Amino acid sequence: MAWFKRENKGIITTTEEKKEAPDGLWNKCPNCKKPLHQAELQENKYVCHYCNYHLRVGSKEYFEVLFDNNEFKELFANLTSGDPLNFNDNKPYTERIIESQAKTGLKDAIRAGVGKIDGQDLVIACMDFAFIGGSMGSVVGEKIARSIDYSIKHKIPFLMISKSGGARMMEAAFSLMQMAKTSAKLALLSQAKIPYISLLTDPTTGGVTASYAMLGDINIAEPGALIGFAGPRVIKETIKKDLPKGFQTSEFVLEHGFLDFIVDRRAMKAKLGAFIKMMNN
Repeated sequence: MAWFKRENKGIITTTEEKKEAPDGLWNKCPNCKKPLHQAELQENKYVCHYCNYHLRVGSKEYFEVLFDNNEFKELFANLTSGDPLNFNDNKPYTERIIESQAKTGLKDAIRAGVGKIDGQDLVIACMDFAFIGGSMGSVVGEKIARSIDYSIKHKIPFLMISKSGGARMMEAAFSLMQMAKTSAKLALLSQAKIPYISLLTDPTTGGVTASYAMLGDINIAEPGALIGFAGPRVIKETIKKDLPKGFQTSEFVLEHGFLDFIVDRRAMKAKLGAFIKMMNN
């Protein structure tokens, strides 16, 4: 039975000699649960190559997917939230902001940049769900407003990528004011005849859906994204009825006329580039 003992060096490995796989090398699809190699996932635009599920990603990944050669100039990078209400739930709001900044490497729940997509100039403002649930606070509204001003000044189309749980409760009315503020800025963009493209990703809910997310010259979404105002559970508890199958998915919203079309993330850059070229001509 000597063959069964496997005494050759390199076959028997002590616990101390075992090597762990580096963090971040593998991911798991939330839908089909299959393992995904990070390099292959990145090459496939963060879409599962088994079931085509679109994984949630942030502004870093969207800029990487959309901007030519991932080259862009970040806009208004140093804006950070104040604490106008001295808000405190189980911890002070200022402390929560500092923790989120350290965890995500972001200043707030949105990042803006200007670059080229298929050779066409484009300003992109992209929300990050990892920062306090992508909540819309004063900084989110201000960055969107300034990005729109930049688009008007330089006559560059504007793309808004929404990914949010809604308004930020720690800023109360200051957060809700951003709905009117951004909508007014988008009206100025429309008057200047500069295209506004709204891309809704998973999830887009609350005050974001009720304002700038649904005001695009074209409203597009990724497959399977949750899009709505109140969450499905809240609606079900309110009306005391079962909701239709696929309720508040991008496919359901498209069927009921709130979207223009749904685009796979892997085809997003080509689709947006073609649309911008058409509008510029």
